[in-house]
Amino acid sequence: METEVKLCFENKESLLRVAESDLFRKFCVTADPVTVTLENYYLDTKDHKVLNRNGSVRRRIVSGKDSFIEETVKYGGGAASGLHRRFEWNFRTDDDKFIIESFKKGVSNDGDPVELLDEVFENVTDEDLVVLCFNSFERTTYNLSYNDSIIEACFDSGVIYNTDKSVSEDICELELELEKGSDKDLTELSNLIKGAFGCSTLDKSKFQRTLELAKRG
Repeated sequence: METEVKLCFENKESLLRVAESDLFRKFCVTADPVTVTLENYYLDTKDHKVLNRNGSVRRRIVSGKDSFIEETVKYGGGAASGLHRRFEWNFRTDDDKFIIESFKKGVSNDGDPVELLDEVFENVTDEDLVVLCFNSFERTTYNLSYNDSIIEACFDSGVIYNTDKSVSEDICELELELEKGSDKDLTELSNLIKGAFGCSTLDKSKFQRTLELAKRG
């Protein structure tokens, strides 16, 4: 189960101010943060079978010191007051496209129940999946220790465009994902950052924002 809080900032400068602050550094246990470029392709059928089941399929190209392709499926759950909770499966692959059966066989049985993937992909074939929308942004990742919890902090900055690039929106987000510990610690830390830096919680995912923008041209 993915559990995270998304915080939205006015611009890249105000976002990066958090990472440079004494408040943030107090909880940071990362010696050297990792910065990568992420290219995200969101897939579904033309009639949005997966989306209509409250699911999403993402094929991500990660470029940095270590470059690789990671596929992700999210399902169920929702978001309220910036707190996002969903089933999530991840799989690194060398395939040149998303292959449903390869993904099912490749994901771990130690996390969320893989049987739910049968619901996500019911009556969906590999050939049915097409790219709905695309985004790209830079991510810098830190690990934080807060009370008894381990939290991953991802600073994301970039731009989302519609299809013909006539309309755009900035990505200036901080994702705080609970790796180990309690939701209470995650909420406390996010509220601490909100109070200190004047940011706001964000209920929409990047996929939702990108899909909405793609429909505008």
